Order: sequence, then structure tokens, then C-alpha cells
Amino acid sequence: MREKLGSYFDTLFRAMRDAECTDADGTGMGVDAASDRVCELCHAAHDAGGKVMFIGNGGSMGIATHMAIDFSKNGGMRATAFGDGAVLTCLGNDFSFDEVFSRQIEWHAGKSDVLIAISSSGKSVDILNGVRAARLKGSRVVTFSGFREDNPLRKSGAVNFYVRSQEYGFVEVAHQAILHGMLDVDMGWKLGR
Repeated sequence: MREKLGSYFDTLFRAMRDAECTDADGTGMGVDAASDRVCELCHAAHDAGGKVMFIGNGGSMGIATHMAIDFSKNGGMRATAFGDGAVLTCLGNDFSFDEVFSRQIEWHAGKSDVLIAISSSGKSVDILNGVRAARLKGSRVVTFSGFREDNPLRKSGAVNFYVRSQEYGFVEVAHQAILHGMLDVDMGWKLGR
């Protein structure tokens, strides 16, 4: 078991370390530069009276709600996740599950906001619709995806993080770790602490 777990952790480390990041034009950038850019966008949103909004499905929504709390509580920025069960089931029932995020973004997003869209597959219609709605409202978009490298979410943001793995566990943990890492470093974490 120890050997298998060691191999698992090595694979997970590589998935995080080797995350591929691009800007809106598809130009590659390192994880550090991409993380710095996301922090700049989020601080600019907060300073302009805006907020950081998170969306995701399943495990990605777990990451979204966790990070919205951390961005607010620890990072001092206004942040929210559009994951309330009553709202999601109402919108899914009254409109369509494909609209559960876009409707909320239409109601609550503005030009000063940043949307962080998280999807392991990068092809969830409700997430893609949320991204479109955010763009129409003038919000900046950051994406986190995995699985297939040609997934449509991967090219939808001002900054895009892609984890090259076909396994949910590696993609989700990498997304969580990258988001946590960027916030912790932004808050002043230093090597060796």
C-alpha cells in the first residue's frame, strides 16, 4: 500500500506542477504568472466594489464553496459561490439545469466582478453558459479544467488552468491546491514557514 500511495502522490504532484496555463489569446504562461494574474484580477474586483464568484458541479462545487469562504475570510475579498441547493433546484426545475448558473450570474454579476469557473471535464453546459453570461455582464473569467485538452472551457477565460489528467481525483485536488496555493501566497506565505 505504501508504494502505491507513494506513486499516487507522485502522480498528483506532477498534475499540479505541470498544470498548463494560458491567457485569453491562448498564449502560455507559467503557473506562478497565471496565479499572480488571477490575484490581480480578484484584488482589482474587490477594490472596485466587485466580488469574486465561483461556480462548479459536484466536487468542483465543493471546491467553489470552500474557496469562496477562504477568499472572503482569509483573503479579505468579497466572494460567493452560486451553490445554494434551493436556488439550483428551483432554477433547474423552472428553467433548465443548463441555466442554473447563467441565471444567477445574470442577476448578480457586474463589470467589476470576476467569475472563477471550475469543471473537471471543461464541457459542462451549465458552466459554459455561466461563463457566457459573465462575459455578457462584463465580468472577467478565470477557468479551471481537466480531462481532454480540447475542452471548450479551457479557452474561455482571461486566465485558464488546465490539468492534464483523465481522473477526477487528480484534477479536483490539483484545482483545489492551485487555488489554495495562489491565495496563501498572495496572503504572504513564504517558503519554509
